[in-house]
Amino acid sequence: MKPPGLRWLQLPKELVSIMLLLFLAYLGGVLTILSPCILPVLPFVFARSDQPFRKSGLPLLIGMVVTFALIASLATVGGGWAVRANQLGRIAALILFGIFGLTLLFSSLAERLSRPIVQFGNRLSSNSDSGSPVLNSFVLGIGTGLLWAPCAGPILGLILTGAALGGASTHTALLLLAYAAGAATSLAVALFAGGRVFAAMKRSLGAEEWIRRILGVAVLAAVVAVAFGLDRGVLTRLSLTSTGGLEQRLVDRFHPANGPKRVTANQTIDISDNASDSVPTMLPSLSGATAWINSPPLTSQSLRGKVVLVDFWTYSCINCIRTLPYIKAWNQKYKDSGLVIIGVHTPEFPFEKDESNVRKAVHDLGVTYPVAMDNDYNIWRSFNNEYWPAHYFIDATGKIRFHHFGEGSYDESEKWIRELLEEANHKPLPNSAASVAASGAETAPDMDEIKSPETYVGYERAENFASPGGLNHDAPQLYRLPSSLTLNQWAFAGKWNDGSQIAESLTTGASISYRFHARDLHLVLGPAKAGTPIRFRVTIDGKAPGSDHGVDTDAEGYGFITENRLYQLIRQQTHISDRTFRIEFLAPGAQAYAFTFG
Repeated sequence: MKPPGLRWLQLPKELVSIMLLLFLAYLGGVLTILSPCILPVLPFVFARSDQPFRKSGLPLLIGMVVTFALIASLATVGGGWAVRANQLGRIAALILFGIFGLTLLFSSLAERLSRPIVQFGNRLSSNSDSGSPVLNSFVLGIGTGLLWAPCAGPILGLILTGAALGGASTHTALLLLAYAAGAATSLAVALFAGGRVFAAMKRSLGAEEWIRRILGVAVLAAVVAVAFGLDRGVLTRLSLTSTGGLEQRLVDRFHPANGPKRVTANQTIDISDNASDSVPTMLPSLSGATAWINSPPLTSQSLRGKVVLVDFWTYSCINCIRTLPYIKAWNQKYKDSGLVIIGVHTPEFPFEKDESNVRKAVHDLGVTYPVAMDNDYNIWRSFNNEYWPAHYFIDATGKIRFHHFGEGSYDESEKWIRELLEEANHKPLPNSAASVAASGAETAPDMDEIKSPETYVGYERAENFASPGGLNHDAPQLYRLPSSLTLNQWAFAGKWNDGSQIAESLTTGASISYRFHARDLHLVLGPAKAGTPIRFRVTIDGKAPGSDHGVDTDAEGYGFITENRLYQLIRQQTHISDRTFRIEFLAPGAQAYAFTFG
């Protein structure tokens, strides 16, 4: 029996979860001091380490924290305008720090120059108490926040993925603020220690001017590194071996995997009862839907007396697409017996939030049952769902009786439907099962031959990227292929701009190569400009695919990107082995999202 006096310590589960996430974000920020990606901003921070921390270092770090949290929050939801605004801010910050570095390196020259901008730069580096040193430091902190590009390890990836999928919120801003505060804490410790060291060197060596010049060189070197993208290219790749493992252990310890994820063909998860603590007992509210297709809005109350199958899906997910023949067949066979199927369309990529895109996909895929658009993840969260695809089976009283995640187990799923219908109708159903017909991308995968994983092209979740120099984040970059690709490595060639979720080709002839092992290869693609088709050509091992072409390519490998969706590019007909796939875009403006296999 718990003492009554301790009841106030029993915090709600949701509050405990938020506190753990904030703590995890803070720890992730603290660990950035161990990451190579912190190196370019260290000179900006240490350049003022010889001044009082309260008037110099602290305002600088506060400016950095606030600016990073604000920019990162906007970038997750703001679209192209936010990216462009951030790029302009980075250019301004580079100019500011370039001037700052020059005044550190050539203080006598700065004193003689009369141009206002140089005088302003000299004010920022001045050791005097004139003006407002706190404001000057805060301005430098804003510049540092604009230039800081932390390596996207597991913790920051968790925060940014949740922000991109769930949209803007106070929760997201607080997590990013906690992450930046953690980084500022470790930098404050380093800055405090560095100030002591520099002060000792000045006293013992009398080398103040040389220290100043060394810091000036370091600041200018950092400006060059940031300007050429080394902070987001080479250093990001180096960081994978530094803090990634430790961060992943922290994520696993404090925040077990519960983010949105596809269940791939060779990772089917089958849970055949409702005993799981994470699954609600009763059908939750459906009021969070942002739109309804094929039906007026449905409610949990209006569905009482019906057997309900809730299918979480998204139209570019190959695993979801391959379940559709079975779901459509069940709808056709059992709808007159009281079965209601609701497809909850919860988007993974931004284009899947567009209602016109979803309506077209629903029509093209032959989905006639009700579809609830769940753009804000409200229904997803009310089910505590974690997967695409996911199926929840609800009886006539509104109780969730069974659930299944991933592909497969279709016979058992149909058995559950029949069982719940017979309970509701108090009579047996005919023994015949639903007739299922699948073709094209909807065909079941060759499970034994899938040896390549789902692979994201956007840097936020990209793995096994092999182009020399690594991915340059949110900025144009000319890439080249490595000398060879091993299984499941991929690479760009030509000029690309790689974003957190999307990579866009910027020149004619830009291409992606992938060394894969599977019967089918799919790629989620779209045109950067709606209504402008983009022609492409695919090859396998340097040759036209011939009979191994997919439904969206011909025997010569040619096809067109006409809309945002999943494209089946390869379906091998004969012996399956490791092959090198290449897609070349014959015009700029192609957007690539993710590879999937079957």
